[in-house]
Amino acid sequence: MNQSNKKNQPAESSILNLERYLPYRLSILSNKVSSMIAQTYSDKFALSITEWRIMAVLGEYPGVSADEVSFKTQIEKSILSRAITKLLSRHLVAREFNPSDKRRSMLNLTETGLSVYEEIVPVAYKMEQELLACFNKEEQELFSVLVDRLYDHAGKLAEN
Repeated sequence: MNQSNKKNQPAESSILNLERYLPYRLSILSNKVSSMIAQTYSDKFALSITEWRIMAVLGEYPGVSADEVSFKTQIEKSILSRAITKLLSRHLVAREFNPSDKRRSMLNLTETGLSVYEEIVPVAYKMEQELLACFNKEEQELFSVLVDRLYDHAGKLAEN
């Protein structure tokens, strides 16, 4: 290596090994899993991952606001708003205004949206099972506990 290239490189002790760096690994894993899932939802149901996540929240928590969906999914509000608009235009989601506060709207799956949701849920569980098949039952349970712990800890760190 010539001298000019060495000047532009970090010292050996400060090189970040990305392949072992947890935030990088989690991001890459998330991207890989999301793209696998997105392909299935897109091919079978013409939904993006964001649209499915919104529908998943509404399936579990009917009548929540867009702010609550954003909080539960951690999807940026502008991205969420565009996805909700698409779901509204496809009549998968309906918006109702709160009678006591007209500024606050509640989102629900429509009859069509509920039908799509009920069709996707078994597919989602099947994909989850396939993904976790590399672990035995005890490892799956431990993995779930560790992910929950890491999530809680990251939340506490983010508060500080």
